[in-house]
Amino acid sequence: MTTLPDSIRPKARSSEWKAIVILILLVPVLWSPLLLFRYVLYQPFNIPSGSMMPTLVVGDYVFAAKYAYGYGRYSLPFAPSFISGRLGAADPAYGDIVVFRSPKDDEIDYVKRVVGLPGDRIQMRQGQLFLNDIQVARAALKEVSAGSACGGGSGTKVKRWRETMPNGASYITYDCVDNGYADNTEVYTVPPGHFFALGDNRDNSTDSRFKSVMGFVPMDNLIGKVTRIFWSLDSDGELRAERLGKVQ
Repeated sequence: MTTLPDSIRPKARSSEWKAIVILILLVPVLWSPLLLFRYVLYQPFNIPSGSMMPTLVVGDYVFAAKYAYGYGRYSLPFAPSFISGRLGAADPAYGDIVVFRSPKDDEIDYVKRVVGLPGDRIQMRQGQLFLNDIQVARAALKEVSAGSACGGGSGTKVKRWRETMPNGASYITYDCVDNGYADNTEVYTVPPGHFFALGDNRDNSTDSRFKSVMGFVPMDNLIGKVTRIFWSLDSDGELRAERLGKVQ
């Protein structure tokens, strides 16, 4: 949980009480099972881009558990703009796939993977992720057809890596090109109350590596944790039943 300076704790408590009052007032409205599910427990999102391939692909529909990180301005239904902080706040873990509101444009939702928490030092070196100066473990997997992941032709292959975070979270990343434009970066030190997010499609993702577009993401911008794919359609509108289920 984010620790705030003593000088601003009273304000934080005031905002939290405002959130509690609003939630209590909304209980009668949200009491029906359908509204309770949609506005309090889970929120559906569709995946419009390939930045999280191969974990999530265009045409996937996912549920984000809104209760996972607490309720704030962007996850609490109809919350006014003056609310700050999160009711029942909990920070994400390494490897979590999260939905959050963009810190640069709060009208845009993003889906990315958490790789850095407050105080962490993050760096990319030759396409490899370093966490606190230690390379995050990864193992090479067999190359596969890139499809739309790398923007090339039908015969294009993409390198795959299984990356494993210190807490054991494991997932597959795509590596379209060697020494891509974001494969070598400065060291980013995650400030208090923020996290660092990357896309699994490392050469085709707008994420925290790009300060002018995203940068560090405030914890208060979290909407929920992606838990499962509940529907998936290919480009022809056909169901991809093999993609339904939990996500890593």
